[in-house]
Amino acid sequence: MDENSIAKEVVDSAYTVHRELGPGLLESVYEMALCHELESRKLAYSRQHKIQIVYKDMLIIDAFRADILVEKKLIIELKSIEAVSPVHKKQLITYLKLADCKLGLLINCGSHLIKDGITRVVNKL
Repeated sequence: MDENSIAKEVVDSAYTVHRELGPGLLESVYEMALCHELESRKLAYSRQHKIQIVYKDMLIIDAFRADILVEKKLIIELKSIEAVSPVHKKQLITYLKLADCKLGLLINCGSHLIKDGITRVVNKL
């Protein structure tokens, strides 16, 4: 699957989770529920996926953790907050660059309507 096809499945999964659970729960609850949906759609994923980076000649093993890495191509950054700030998008852009991924989804499950809580972020796509 390409990144756009994966993103479509992830967005559909996020809608399903948010419709069932609504806003206001802990981020970890949405993460588990979203992973359950991804699994039911036969998508490979990794929760709290450790990303290593190289800084000059030093390997940093646990530089950051992607909330969910789907099919080794798409990073999902989950939030459960009142409103996303610009720093959250910048953070995902940096994650995409460092992980050499082309597409990420910033999903704020704290939004009243999930469609207002999904931001698509690209890196050389």
